[in-house]
Amino acid sequence: MPVRIGFVGAGGIAGAHFNTLSQINDAQLVAFSDVATDRAEAAARRFEGKAYDDPRKMLEAETLDAVYICLPPHAHTNAEILAAQKGCALFVEKPLSNNMKTAEKIAAAIEDAGVTTAVGYHFRYHEATDRTQKLLDAKNAPLVAMAYGRWLGGFPGVAWWRRMDQSGGQLVEQCTHIVDLARYLIGDIKKVYCCAALREMGKVYEGTTVPDVTALTVEFDSGAIGYISTAALLGGVGETGLDLMVRDAIYELRGNTLTIRQSGETNTYQHRNNPYLDEDRAFIKAVKTGKRLGIKSNYTDALKTLKVTLAANQSAKTGKPVTL
Repeated sequence: MPVRIGFVGAGGIAGAHFNTLSQINDAQLVAFSDVATDRAEAAARRFEGKAYDDPRKMLEAETLDAVYICLPPHAHTNAEILAAQKGCALFVEKPLSNNMKTAEKIAAAIEDAGVTTAVGYHFRYHEATDRTQKLLDAKNAPLVAMAYGRWLGGFPGVAWWRRMDQSGGQLVEQCTHIVDLARYLIGDIKKVYCCAALREMGKVYEGTTVPDVTALTVEFDSGAIGYISTAALLGGVGETGLDLMVRDAIYELRGNTLTIRQSGETNTYQHRNNPYLDEDRAFIKAVKTGKRLGIKSNYTDALKTLKVTLAANQSAKTGKPVTL
């Protein structure tokens, strides 16, 4: 029997999952809820499902095995809790929320229900990430001494992204991928210090409260240190990536490409797997079989990434380091 799936949120990131799930034989998209009913109705027409304007109505009317939560950070309220109470497995897109209180309440409901969860940190599913992890886990592998991550680009045009009380800012909403990737490859973060400023984009969008540049330093449990920067004022210019400094080498991750730079030698490994497809395959397999080993990010682990980025915001606000 196929896995019957409902969606809460049918916007941009949901569309990416529509495309990948439609390639998975065991996935059946049957119900779609969105406050913008035209989006829910469009998805319902595409997959011959049903459209709803409220997740509670969807969950009461449908028999679902899994629910995808594809919402902006501030819109996470009780959909996850209601779905977990119905026994539905949950795939939650990042970030989990824009505040810890909401995310921890959802986490408690998930634990009580014992349902399978996955979170959309698709960078973990890049084959380049797998290659890097194997290098770092190998016998006598060099220790990571320092990491340098960045998410540098333009300013999203949606109104909620410009408001700190809704998106949580670029660290929480976008650069969360880089913070999570650093945690995945190096280990947990125990201390943060962050500076942030709104330099230019407040002149473009009136009422903007999100910083357009940030500089975050972190200390890992392992003793490694890291520097993670964001910029949202670069228009069509930018770069996203994570560099790991080990003895005598730099490992540079750019999406699904790993470049290893050593004295007199540079090797580049390009991979072409679709991480969105692979994360969805892993989730659907886990729901169908009950075996969760293929899931690389669950709700409990993703909660740690959210905690780091929110602590960074707190540090930027107070001007003081925050110990997690």
